[in-house]
Amino acid sequence: MQVTVKAFATLRNIMDSKFTEELEEGSTISDLLTTLMEKYSGLSDEIFEDGRRELKDFVNILVNGRNISFLNGLDTTLNNGDLVVLFPPAGGG
Repeated sequence: MQVTVKAFATLRNIMDSKFTEELEEGSTISDLLTTLMEKYSGLSDEIFEDGRRELKDFVNILVNGRNISFLNGLDTTLNNGDLVVLFPPAGGG
């Protein structure tokens, strides 16, 4: 199956801003992130807490406009044609 991935802010320095990723049927957000971390060096440091598979505070991942924190988190199952949007933590003040 194919999902479209959009990356925003600092993630655009690591990966393309929009691309299609091929995954196995039944893949989850966790599976997608594992695939992306293998392709894009530095991605793990941007989205996960040091050495843990826990998203950093303020990292938002949306599937078809819905935040995964309101779905099944990293275990959210993806479907063919889904749009996954990655927002890293925003800095400023």
